[in-house]
Amino acid sequence: MTTDLELTAPTTRPVAAHQDFDRDALAAYLRAEGRAFRGELQVVQFAGGQSNPTYLVTAGADRYVLRRKPPGALLPSAHAVEREYRIMRALAGSGVPVPRVFALCEDPSIIGTAFFLMEYVQGRVFWDATLPGVAPAERRVLYDELNRVIAALHAVDQAAVGLADYGRAGTYLPRQIDRWTRQYRAAATEPIDAMERLIEWLPANIPHGDETTVVHGDYRIDNIIFHPTEPRILAVLDWELSTLGHPLADFAYHVMTWRVTADEFRGIKGADLAQLGIPDEAAYVEAYCRRTGRISIEDWDYYLAFNMFRMAAILQGILARAIQGNATSSEAIATGQRARPMAAAGWSQVEAMQAKQTS
Repeated sequence: MTTDLELTAPTTRPVAAHQDFDRDALAAYLRAEGRAFRGELQVVQFAGGQSNPTYLVTAGADRYVLRRKPPGALLPSAHAVEREYRIMRALAGSGVPVPRVFALCEDPSIIGTAFFLMEYVQGRVFWDATLPGVAPAERRVLYDELNRVIAALHAVDQAAVGLADYGRAGTYLPRQIDRWTRQYRAAATEPIDAMERLIEWLPANIPHGDETTVVHGDYRIDNIIFHPTEPRILAVLDWELSTLGHPLADFAYHVMTWRVTADEFRGIKGADLAQLGIPDEAAYVEAYCRRTGRISIEDWDYYLAFNMFRMAAILQGILARAIQGNATSSEAIATGQRARPMAAAGWSQVEAMQAKQTS
């Protein structure tokens, strides 16, 4: 359903031929769900995105977002639209902004793969983390809002919102390292030496101590819809990788933006942050610590190295899907080819940690 806000960002394009589906079947499904409308469905595809194809569906006076699994062979446990639907439904009213969800269809006979429908939230999506065209004072507040919401997510009582069984408590890092090692190997197209080094080093050097909260898994500024005119988050999107996990690993993934360049993966490394009005990494981490009651974060560089390894595995999966011909984005090859430099960046974090330990 639409809101009365004016759309200022996400862009759409015609549906890619290999990701199209039977509009009449979807229309019949919508009507069976009690969503009556006149005329034919209008469907376009949102630009961007590398995982689950996402569409804007216009049904009479109403608009929805449809998110589905991609067609073709998929890696185990990937593209979990069912989990996205469940967590957004659970977080409604929790203080973490999410779109309203309306229906989950796990029957592949309707449009070929499982999908869900959610609210179409109108607002601003920033693909460039330096926020071009935004005044420095507003950039500062927008980043503080990002910080506030991830801290709020990590404060959610998973049992109270019905997510106590959404994942396993504890041992998140060893399980994630094992998972992404398997995903990387399943999608490997050529050897990456830095990945092999990380696969050996990371499980042998996991920090002591453990915590469990709800984690997003892909909390980036381009997965956020901001109010069209206010520095306020209306919706956090793309919950495919969400689970119960370690909040510091989740936060470090978000802060990885400060450690990589725009070319490496939508980062802000090398940008003049003071001139832009964007807090530096130390100030941003301190704000999160203040909000979550921490004095500091030990083993910070480990969490960053882990996330660079994890991102390299994700990028390798994108490259493999592109080679197979069932990638969501037209830029999938170029995006997937960033797996190698991302892995190298992760190993550089490890080398820096080792240098500190021996100095």
